[in-house]
Amino acid sequence: MINDFFQISSRGSSVRREIIGGITTFLTMSYIIFLHPNILAETGMDKGALITITCLAAFFGTMLFGLWVNVPFAMAPGLGLNSYFTYTIALGMGVDWRTALGIVFISGVLFVLLTVIGVREKVVDSIPLYLRLAIPSGIGLLITFIGLKNLGLVTSNSTTLLAMGKITPTVLIGIIGLAITVLCEIKKIPGSILIGIAFSVLCAFAMGHIVLPEKIFSTPPSPAPITLQLNILGALKIGFIGAIFSFLYIALFDSVGTLLACSYEAGLAEPDGKIKKIGRMLGSDAIATMVGAVLGTSTVTAYIESASGISAGARTGFASVITATLFLIAPFLAPLIIIVPGYATAPALIIVGVYMFKTIAKIDFSDFFNGFPAFITIILMPFTNSISTGLTFGFLTYIFICIGSGKFRKISIVMWAIGLLSLMNLLISNYC
Repeated sequence: MINDFFQISSRGSSVRREIIGGITTFLTMSYIIFLHPNILAETGMDKGALITITCLAAFFGTMLFGLWVNVPFAMAPGLGLNSYFTYTIALGMGVDWRTALGIVFISGVLFVLLTVIGVREKVVDSIPLYLRLAIPSGIGLLITFIGLKNLGLVTSNSTTLLAMGKITPTVLIGIIGLAITVLCEIKKIPGSILIGIAFSVLCAFAMGHIVLPEKIFSTPPSPAPITLQLNILGALKIGFIGAIFSFLYIALFDSVGTLLACSYEAGLAEPDGKIKKIGRMLGSDAIATMVGAVLGTSTVTAYIESASGISAGARTGFASVITATLFLIAPFLAPLIIIVPGYATAPALIIVGVYMFKTIAKIDFSDFFNGFPAFITIILMPFTNSISTGLTFGFLTYIFICIGSGKFRKISIVMWAIGLLSLMNLLISNYC
């Protein structure tokens, strides 16, 4: 029954692979359970309630991907978007967190409207093929960079910006975990990423860097202090138009970039580069954002860490059901989850980066007309730590080259609109 509903065999997978993929995705992105509440709590929101709400929002969004779209992707409150919510809207502008949730809800409503009338799907289809191919490569570099930082192999430096970190015992554990994962990948052993994470955790335990919790189960905090507290009417002010637009723009292109990248990795791309079920994918994250705001969290979006589960063999929505279920029970297992250190999951991000970077081979960089915008898109994602920024400059560079070359016909009406929105977002984010 499960096999038929999710079309597991027809997609070249198995129930075992889907389960391993779902667990791998959860472990790779489980850090959000603890990181996200820490960020939003600075607005005055109840931290305990945020832990439960984070898991509920991830459960709802990921289950939508699993049951409605049947793809192995996961959702949770987005990093970057939660920082914008906290530091720009709430603390920077002095907006009460209830009103800030109202702003998120309104952006979600606009998301749904744009999806229903097909605008978001047209946006995806209008992106030139080379830019589409550049997205997975750029994101691959970005998450590899994040993995190297989490591992401790790359650190910040005031003179050179970046430098090699010291080979501490924890860095060594991560490197060994990475080596195990690479060897398992070479030998085609299913669940290699999960094996690497488990090996790193065991090494850390053996060396005394992590200690087993006193208890495995705990009672989840109540979400009541935050859930249904959003102030929609308070958000309906002219002064918040810029904030609503910024949420809309960042979430739109972050999710588009992530969905395109993961879809290529999961084999969901058509020969012409178009993505199967992209309409439902976009609709899912729009609905999840609205529900997330009602629950009491910032924008919910697709997670690039989904690619770790895909790399582990996941190809269907059953993997997402597994991931969603783990998020649902996570608040009860928080003491156990919290002991998994970042350097243990870092190798997973590096391996995923390798898989995603391979689309760069399909880009002809000798063709400067298409190659240069693709290069800008790829390189700015890790350098600015932002998917949407890389896309913004990639879009604007492509339009500029088309205008400068006199090839106006290559710019579709939708692409002109994307360029205008990209320019507006740059102005708003820098001067407003």
